[in-house]
Amino acid sequence: MPELYAKVAVSELTYWLDKPYDYLVPDSMQSSLKPGMRVYVPFSRGNRRAEGIVLSLSDKCNYEKTKAIISLLDDEPVLTPEQLKLAFWMRERFFCTVYEAVRAILPAGLWFSGDGKRKAKDKMTQFIRLCVSGEEAYELAQLKRRKAPQQAAVLSLLSAVYEGEISEVRTLSGASRQSLKALVEAGFAEFFYKESFRRPSFKQGRRQPLPELDASQSSAFLGLSELCDKNEALGALLFGVTGSGKTSVYIKLIDYVLSKGRAVIMLVPEIALTPQMLETFSSYFGDNIAVLHSSLSVAERYDEWKRVKRGDAKLVIGTRSAIFAPAENVGLIIIDEEQEDTYKSESAPRYHARDVAKFRCNEDKALLLLGSATPDICSMHAADTGHYSFFALPERYNKMALPEVKIVDMKRELRRGNDSCISSFLKEELQNNIDKGEQSILFINRRGTSKLISCGDCGYIYKCPHCSVSLTYHAGINKLQCHYCGYSQRVAEICPDCGGELLFTGDGTERIEQQLSQLFPGVETIRVDADTVISAGSHEALLSRFRDENIPIMIGTQMVTKGLNFENVTLVGVLSADQSLYCGDYRAAERTFSLITQVVGRSGRASRPGRAIIQTFTPENQVISFAAKQDYNAFYKQEIDLRRVQKCPPFTQIISLTVTGNDEHFVLRCCGEIKKLLHHALGKRLNTDILGPAPYPVVRVAGKYRYKLILRCLPDREVRSAVSKILVHSNTQKEFRGVSVYADMNPLT
Repeated sequence: MPELYAKVAVSELTYWLDKPYDYLVPDSMQSSLKPGMRVYVPFSRGNRRAEGIVLSLSDKCNYEKTKAIISLLDDEPVLTPEQLKLAFWMRERFFCTVYEAVRAILPAGLWFSGDGKRKAKDKMTQFIRLCVSGEEAYELAQLKRRKAPQQAAVLSLLSAVYEGEISEVRTLSGASRQSLKALVEAGFAEFFYKESFRRPSFKQGRRQPLPELDASQSSAFLGLSELCDKNEALGALLFGVTGSGKTSVYIKLIDYVLSKGRAVIMLVPEIALTPQMLETFSSYFGDNIAVLHSSLSVAERYDEWKRVKRGDAKLVIGTRSAIFAPAENVGLIIIDEEQEDTYKSESAPRYHARDVAKFRCNEDKALLLLGSATPDICSMHAADTGHYSFFALPERYNKMALPEVKIVDMKRELRRGNDSCISSFLKEELQNNIDKGEQSILFINRRGTSKLISCGDCGYIYKCPHCSVSLTYHAGINKLQCHYCGYSQRVAEICPDCGGELLFTGDGTERIEQQLSQLFPGVETIRVDADTVISAGSHEALLSRFRDENIPIMIGTQMVTKGLNFENVTLVGVLSADQSLYCGDYRAAERTFSLITQVVGRSGRASRPGRAIIQTFTPENQVISFAAKQDYNAFYKQEIDLRRVQKCPPFTQIISLTVTGNDEHFVLRCCGEIKKLLHHALGKRLNTDILGPAPYPVVRVAGKYRYKLILRCLPDREVRSAVSKILVHSNTQKEFRGVSVYADMNPLT
């Protein structure tokens, strides 16, 4: 038999060692081995056993001596040729290894633990079925009714349904397992195993007809369906004010694409939104839905992945990672609330779901639909310049007016002696809502009780020993915590340095909860933040309690800003609108506008008019004013002009090179060397800027210092190749020993 060689991507390799490695395929494997299958191979000088994935097969090899593959891990390919192509594209685009990309594409249940066993096994359930016709079974049941009533009951049941799961058959017939075994031994029936799926539990919506669309929704649907019919890789932006009924357009469009025999992937930004979305969509599409998100168990996620791969579910709903669902012949990908940062991965591979969606749409000739009330500036610019088709829903679906918004100047509150985070005006409005039996939502994007604890005498501040941040006080557990590395400690009653009195500064969700209990004794509140949402499903439980028990006030972080629809909520309070506005990031204004607009839109979504209160120390700031007016167009015009002057996306792209290490001086010295390499490789390119090094907003995390260099340009293969070579050089040369360097395309910070 002629020799056959496999090119294999080996797991657990660093980026600078990542390349296809040649291995000899043993004769016993040549007929069964295919690209996309995983194997065990000997790797490195010690020939340690390593996992790998076969990329291609060839009868030629450039090396005289090659090691042989040890064993196969799969009976059939786990990756299609299209998915292998996606993995290579991700490696080139996001500066990751092929295996890091593969791990993002495949569910955790397919991977193997240290003992060589797969993390999730196929669930096999025992069934029983007839070996005779239904008529014969019915006649046998009549003959056995007296002498063997249990066997008769089973035969009678199976004569109608032919087969059934053992436990269900026993429950419905009242028969023992021995009675079933007697029927099998007599040749009237047989046992067999069938794979069953572990499905995630969610509230099923009652089946109903497709929603009726108003004029603007119908116009958007008709335009989008025409784009779907073109069978081309196209993009569209659906811009609709909060409460305009974008979901109804999604439902009609999904039904249209499914009727054409094509699959649909729909992404939502938060796991918390998935149950509400599933309840809605299951009322229209029943069991044709698969769910993919990180809160599922390993087995549930694996089984949902299999249902999609087999074509049992044509509609996939999930968070960022659902973009890798193995659906074939995708006709539509929807990204709801497409401006959200949660669609960007902050660990390798550092991909954005929108970029992966564009790749998949290009491969399948599908439509990418981005939906939002506050679109990403880059997406709106793409629509503005004709790269995306544009559709708008300018009014709320029920014709209700947008909430009436009032801006409260917190400087005046301080002058009046009110140093709390709840203004006198907001207090009055909360009381009015309580009196009327209506509900309110308060938003502050900081959890805990106090952001800073310091000594009023000597100035001592409790700081994290591993990170360059102060510790946040959590009254519920009476501990100080670092929100970056998880370090915690008890707080003393007096200053540990001088014995002076400690001052508690800065408000979080816990402090607001305490203040509300003092302002409104006996009034129940509910808090929704990372501290209260611990176990899987607890977020849904909290929101259900708020709705079903009509709890007067909900306090929350950005978990409460989007996707929620409570008919009795008529008041929203934004407690600290300035919090994210002055952080030094070029997207600070966009994020602030989006957060305020989204949370204000939670008010007045049913028959009662809504109102909102924005508390700020800078009421004259135009971003605050635009958000109060819900005027995205005015904000966009101002922001796009500023981006043009600053040479920020969408007019350029940003690649950051982050250098981390334990020694700050050495990290900075390495940054200087990398900057020289960047200037040498790319300094002569037009419209290319190399900025930095600059520290991260939190420069030290978990004992490591973090600095970054910014490459601002329009990246192409030459740029990415140069950055890749610098990454390899920086992580392999002796002068860089002790630091780690990685690159990120359009990072969040």
